[in-house]
Amino acid sequence: MSHPIPTLDDIQAAAARIAPYAHRTPVLTCRALDAMAEATLHFKCENLQKVGAFKFRGACNTVFSLTDEEAERGVGTHSSGNHAAAVALAAKLRGIRAYVVMPETAPEIKKKAVESYGAEITFCEPTLASRETTLASVIEETGAVEIHPFDDPRVIAGQGTAAIELLDEVDDLEVILTPIGGGGLICGTAIGTSGNGNSATIIGTEPKNADDAYQSFVSGQFVPQTDPNTIADGLQTSLSELTLSIIRNHVSEIITVTEEEIVNAMRTVWERMKISKKRPHRQEGRHYPHWRKCGLGEAAVDIEMTSFEKDVISSATPPPVPPR
Repeated sequence: MSHPIPTLDDIQAAAARIAPYAHRTPVLTCRALDAMAEATLHFKCENLQKVGAFKFRGACNTVFSLTDEEAERGVGTHSSGNHAAAVALAAKLRGIRAYVVMPETAPEIKKKAVESYGAEITFCEPTLASRETTLASVIEETGAVEIHPFDDPRVIAGQGTAAIELLDEVDDLEVILTPIGGGGLICGTAIGTSGNGNSATIIGTEPKNADDAYQSFVSGQFVPQTDPNTIADGLQTSLSELTLSIIRNHVSEIITVTEEEIVNAMRTVWERMKISKKRPHRQEGRHYPHWRKCGLGEAAVDIEMTSFEKDVISSATPPPVPPR
C-alpha cells in the first residue's frame, strides 16, 4: 500500500498533539566525550522518554490521530519491544484496547512492560512472517486498527518531533547522526531538519551485522534484512519502501559499526555520562574533522540488565579511589 510522505507541517502538528502526553527530553553534553570526538556532541536523550524510547512519540501521535470510530475498534501491532510498549501505553492513555503480537523470544523485560500497560499479548514464532500473519489474524478477529512500527506517515511524523526539539534547543548543528532500524526515526529527523531550512547533514548509523539499510542505500535497491545478529536488537528489522524512498532523498550517508564498537560506545557513555544507550553512533578510527557541532539523534534503553551487566558494567573502568 502506498503512503504519502509526511511534511514538516505534519511533524509540527504531531508535536502539538503529543505534547500533553510525551516528555520533552533533555539534550545532554559531556566535555570528556567532546574531547574524544574533537567536536561538540549533543545527545537527545530519548532514553528518558516514556517507555524508555523515542517510539512513544510515533505511537502516541498515531493513536491520538484516530477518529473516535477507529479508536473504538482498538489498535493492533507487532513488535519485539519498544513499539509494543509505546502502542500499549498510548492506547491506555486514550482509554482504548491494544492488541500486541510479540515473538516468544522477546526479552522478558519488554513482555512485562507491555503487560503492565494493559495490552493483550499474542505470542508467535520469532520470524517476521509469523508476526505479520499472527497480527493479520488478530486484526481480522478484533477489527483493530493496525499501527505499523515505521511504515506509517503518522508514526514517522511523531518520531520527527524529537529532531525539531533538538534543533529548537541547539543552534547551528552541522550533522545529526541517527540510528536506522525500520527507518521511522531517521526519516522523521531528515524531514524535520530539511523542512526547517536547517542545513545539517543527516547521517544514518547501523550495525555491520544488520546492515540492510546500508546495502539498500548503496545499491539503490530494496535489500531485506536477513539473519541479523547484533546486540542492538531494535535495529534488526528491514526498511520499508516508504522509509527507503525518504532516506534516499534526504540522508547523505549511512555508516556501519561492529559489535565491539557498539559495546565500547555503550561502555564509554555509561562511564562518562551514566546513561545507557544502545545505538551504533561511534566508529573507531573514523574521523570527520570538519564536523564541529554534532547532534546524536537518540539514546534508548532497550537492553536487558543481564546483557548490560555482562557487556558494559562488568568491563567498565572503575572510578579512581579518592585519597583519604
